[in-house]
Amino acid sequence: MSEKIERIKTLIIGSGPAGYTAAIYAARADLKPVVYTGMEPGGQLTTTTEVDNFPGYPDGIDGPTMMMQLQKQAERFGTEVRIGMITAVTLSKEIGGIHKAVVDDTTEIEAETVIISTGATAKYLNIPSEQKLRGGGVSACAVCDGFFYKGQDVAIVGAGDTAAEEASYLANICKSVTMLVRKDEMRASKAMQHRVNSLKNITILYNTEVDEVLGDQVVEGLRMVNNISGEKSEINITGLFIAIGHKPNTDIFKGQLDMDDTGYLITKGKSTKTNLPGVFACGDSQDKEYRQAITAAGTGCMAALDAERYLATIETPAAIA
Repeated sequence: MSEKIERIKTLIIGSGPAGYTAAIYAARADLKPVVYTGMEPGGQLTTTTEVDNFPGYPDGIDGPTMMMQLQKQAERFGTEVRIGMITAVTLSKEIGGIHKAVVDDTTEIEAETVIISTGATAKYLNIPSEQKLRGGGVSACAVCDGFFYKGQDVAIVGAGDTAAEEASYLANICKSVTMLVRKDEMRASKAMQHRVNSLKNITILYNTEVDEVLGDQVVEGLRMVNNISGEKSEINITGLFIAIGHKPNTDIFKGQLDMDDTGYLITKGKSTKTNLPGVFACGDSQDKEYRQAITAAGTGCMAALDAERYLATIETPAAIA
């Protein structure tokens, strides 16, 4: 640990749409935010080619460019963006308390407020052909990328409510949707199963898994295997959507912040407040329902406003109602 410990007013952990938006608002409020980017500067959008559904970009924009623009905007107002990973935290339980964080297992810093925007990581099948074609037809977000496959044949892997919902979404814009379910039944609610079964262009294949994603530069097909008979078969598709869940990047907060069984941080009411004073959560670290760039950015704005109001009550106690 370094001998001299730096103290900052607002520490933002994570650098996706939520983190950078929080930084923009925090910097304009003179909270002097410091952003630590984490292992994936810019978040999940840096792995996305085209972003067509973020307001203000009538011709669309690629994810990495959008994140660079958000970073520059945050820096224009005085945000300090640092490449580094927050690897441990000790969060104060006291109002006005100082929160401690460790950067890259070596440097300790202190913060009056902490905004968590660590996001979530989509779960993939982790087979080589799938990983090779991520961004080339393999996606973990049908709502984000489904439009690019309008009128085409696609497949989706998953059996829960999210998979059923995304299959239904794809069925409205794609020619056909093949749904691969690993077991002999779906985990989705009966209502969602009924919705999927009612759509004529959705084909559900039970006891079926991905054997290989076919294609060199882009997805051209899918080889599947029946996990009971071992029989393999192929279909022609241009898009493969993985809907087997997300894991929020919140492990370092376990035991200190309230979270659900999956690890999503729990915030109070419509705010971004966590169970500890001066600690706020935004973006996919606390949102398991929408998981969109625009909603993440919205909660980033909220977190900065919540942090500003919190600091105002600490610095001017008489203002507390």
